[in-house]
Amino acid sequence: MKTQDSVVLIVLGLIIWILGSAYYAYRGPFVLETTSLRYWISFFISPLVSAIICIAILKLRHVPPSAWTSGMLLLAIPGMIGEAVVLSHLSTFMPRIQASSGGRYGAFLFAAYALVLGIAEVVTLRANP
Repeated sequence: MKTQDSVVLIVLGLIIWILGSAYYAYRGPFVLETTSLRYWISFFISPLVSAIICIAILKLRHVPPSAWTSGMLLLAIPGMIGEAVVLSHLSTFMPRIQASSGGRYGAFLFAAYALVLGIAEVVTLRANP
């Protein structure tokens, strides 16, 4: 992967994190503080949407399968760092979300990052037998 590709993936990861955080800052109460069924449906859909977006980016950027783990990490790291700050100051960055929903929000994030990084690792391992 070229240096330019790495920079683009980091910037795209930052943009995805900003958009995702803005979405949850605004819609968080409707997603996190709702019925159990609605929460669990969202819990399964959110990581899938994240994975689809990230996979599409890697394919559109023509990242070879042997480099998917690196590429996915470059997409994920800005969000992982940013969310550490957001979660530690939830009431500042997401005042519409109750403090008690921070764990639910963290669970969404953990599931999304685990899924996208897990998929990338499987693709990379299959490309490098």
